[in-house]
Amino acid sequence: MKALTYHGPGRRTWGDVPDPVVLDPEDAVVRVDAVTICGTDLHILKGDVPEVTEGRVLGHEAVGTVVEAGDGVRTVAVGDRVLVSCISACGRCAYCRRGVYGQCTGGGGWILGHLVDGTQAEYVRTPFADNSLHRLPEGVADETALVFADILPTAFEVGVRNGRVGPGDTVAVVGAGPIGLAAITTARLYGPRRIIAVDLAADRLKAARRAGADEVLRGDGDTGASVRALGPDGLGVDVAIEAVGVPDTFELCTRVVRPGGRVANVGVHGKPAVLHLEDLWIKDVTITTGLVDTGSTPLLLDLLAAQRLDVDGLVTHRFGLDEMQEAYDVFADAAGTGALKVALFRT
Repeated sequence: MKALTYHGPGRRTWGDVPDPVVLDPEDAVVRVDAVTICGTDLHILKGDVPEVTEGRVLGHEAVGTVVEAGDGVRTVAVGDRVLVSCISACGRCAYCRRGVYGQCTGGGGWILGHLVDGTQAEYVRTPFADNSLHRLPEGVADETALVFADILPTAFEVGVRNGRVGPGDTVAVVGAGPIGLAAITTARLYGPRRIIAVDLAADRLKAARRAGADEVLRGDGDTGASVRALGPDGLGVDVAIEAVGVPDTFELCTRVVRPGGRVANVGVHGKPAVLHLEDLWIKDVTITTGLVDTGSTPLLLDLLAAQRLDVDGLVTHRFGLDEMQEAYDVFADAAGTGALKVALFRT
């Protein structure tokens, strides 16, 4: 089959690799019908994730059809249309028993496109299929479902829920890329008083408006003071969600949060960020980090089916599967192309 493989920092190849096969009774093999590229894949290509070895098939998000299932698979069957989750879960370890699937110690967690071959291919082997594949509701298009493999549950769990967004809160989302837009979309489920989006790109700020942001601010000049002024009594925001993964945006979040507020870091960081405890120690601020567990995926899919979530506009560019290299170039140059999420389809 054809697949996108990693060959060291800055080097990727679209070419022939062996077809995946069932290696364990709990495995399934899925034909990839739609797949996307994540900002984490760009971090891998920069060399920020040294665990990814040469020749690894990248990707951890897909929609597809089950073509083979091991003898131990019970919840999906050959022919089922499924969402391939970015997280695999053994279901048996101490973390999985608590629903913390992202920290699975039984061979799961974030493994697709990381520790085992991933989804940017014509077929993918999915370990722990019962816990890691989700049958899709009737009538949900591949493109729509695709954003529920990673960015919707990540933004919801690591940003909105970790940040404990509640009714009447003022929320700042720093970074209006796919994760930031998904955070805006899911934060609205909790009835916040105001959502503020911060980004450098005018196109992304327009997208943030469409997603439901009440205020948008260009992230230059004294952005911190502008965001703080929009919080209750001008003291800052109740929740600041970091959705970029660079030191400046994390430090901005710690500057704009009000005393007693919460900073929820979602971005993947490849460089150290300064934690200004000389300012924060007295402010009773909570800072959370995390990897998505995807326990919310069934709920989010139910909300989608009930038309309570609008994810239109997150996918901006579409390609055939064999246009993977071009799709990477477009996604990596988001400032020039205006790309948010790209989708690639089997033709």
